[in-house]
Amino acid sequence: MIFWNVVTMRLPPLNAIRAFEAVCRHGSIVRAAEELGVVRGAVRQQIATLEDHLGSKLFVRDGRRLLPTERASALAEAAGTALTILKRAADEFEEAGRQAIRLGVPSAFAVWWLMPRAADMQASLGSVEVDIVPMTVVEPLSRHPDFDAVIMGGEQRSSAGTVETRFMEDEFGPVATPALARELAGRPEALADVAILASRSAPGLWAEWFAESGTPPVAFARRREFEDLLLALGAARSGLGVALAPKASIEDDLNRGILVAPYGFIRRPAGYSLCCRIPDAKRPALVALRNWLLRSGSA
Repeated sequence: MIFWNVVTMRLPPLNAIRAFEAVCRHGSIVRAAEELGVVRGAVRQQIATLEDHLGSKLFVRDGRRLLPTERASALAEAAGTALTILKRAADEFEEAGRQAIRLGVPSAFAVWWLMPRAADMQASLGSVEVDIVPMTVVEPLSRHPDFDAVIMGGEQRSSAGTVETRFMEDEFGPVATPALARELAGRPEALADVAILASRSAPGLWAEWFAESGTPPVAFARRREFEDLLLALGAARSGLGVALAPKASIEDDLNRGILVAPYGFIRRPAGYSLCCRIPDAKRPALVALRNWLLRSGSA
């Protein structure tokens, strides 16, 4: 005779978990309520319900933001992963046979590397639909529960519960129009006399280039900051100044002579990686995307 040991799981209330996870992401009850389509009082009630269920306070206030406690942060990450898996399972149930990937990609990389290869990618993936979402600031997958995967460029920002596949090396260096590059060639110290174009999404990139290239740093007389690398590179193409660019993002500009690298490029330690959640790593659609990236990145 076989006896089954039945364990009743004491799960927290799902609506309370949804409200808690949304507040953790936004740091605000107001913004969480807007996302969930409910009034603020309903979100506060759900947080109180979850705190009663767990027997512990979940948030501390930091100025105008609500920050999860250390223990609550771990719960929020697990909740985000679980809700994403549940939503995806429901989507797949409703749309049987449809395979889709929502992919976050650094904006410059998307425009200058991925999109020119989009037709080849689609031919390789067949019926798999890839929704490419440009990212001004590259963030861990845990901060984007609506994404299936992200491409990480430069220094990786790993998060728990993810799998990363490095598919391409990369190099980076200062770039400018041919006329401006001629003024700088062989004289890194001349960077002090031109406008430096920087991205707010990677504020420390110039300091990293000086350190990793072994070039003595200079004090910039003029520095222009843009919201993301895409805009900084657009300004460099117009002759406004010198931008620091990943080589993979400007291959076409280099080949056409629109931009020139007066000091060459140095190899970055991280390169580019595809990052997905561990439960999704064996999904056929993501396996197909990973294989295509590995082939294309090594070509």
